[in-house]
Amino acid sequence: MVVAGAAVLLVALGLVALIVVRPSAASPSDASSSPGSSSRSAPAESSVDAGFARDMSIHHQQAVEMSFIVRDRTDDEDVRRLAYDIINTQANQRGMMLGWLELWDLPKSASGPPMKWMGHTVTPRGDGSLMPGMATDAELDALRSAEGRKAEVLFLRLMTVHHRAGADMAQAAAGSAETEAIRNLAAGMVRGQESEIGLMADMLKARGAKA
Repeated sequence: MVVAGAAVLLVALGLVALIVVRPSAASPSDASSSPGSSSRSAPAESSVDAGFARDMSIHHQQAVEMSFIVRDRTDDEDVRRLAYDIINTQANQRGMMLGWLELWDLPKSASGPPMKWMGHTVTPRGDGSLMPGMATDAELDALRSAEGRKAEVLFLRLMTVHHRAGADMAQAAAGSAETEAIRNLAAGMVRGQESEIGLMADMLKARGAKA
């Protein structure tokens, strides 16, 4: 019984040692992929990472807004399900990007015009559309005023344009960002939004409307 007890004690001590050692052994590789890792400096304010995080947060915010609008303007389950997916996915991604800016100790809004991180800038048009793909104030008002099939078709068309521009932005960040976290997030956005563009094309066709 004494021998058995000693054996159990040795096994327990061995497990404790593994628990203590493993996190420290894994920490270098984990830290290198973390957006706020102390093993590498945070991206600069003018970096692709920061510019993308700021601009895509604004882009996502409008997608979430349009999804909430159409959710209340139709009873169609397919459109409402798509709206819920966009709300949940893009609100979560927006939170991640704003969190990284906070972690990097960078402003959450740019001092200059948007899209500069992509090598070009966008001149504000004064209609509420701050970046390519974004709906104008008039288009948002039209969506708020529409109901049923009219609201569904308008939402699907606006969101298709929104997703196309968003996917272009994400593709640029996926290929140029410094941090692995931003590159991975952007690449996932490209796949997700391109998939939804195809879905929305089918939904428009089912409603007798063109994209």
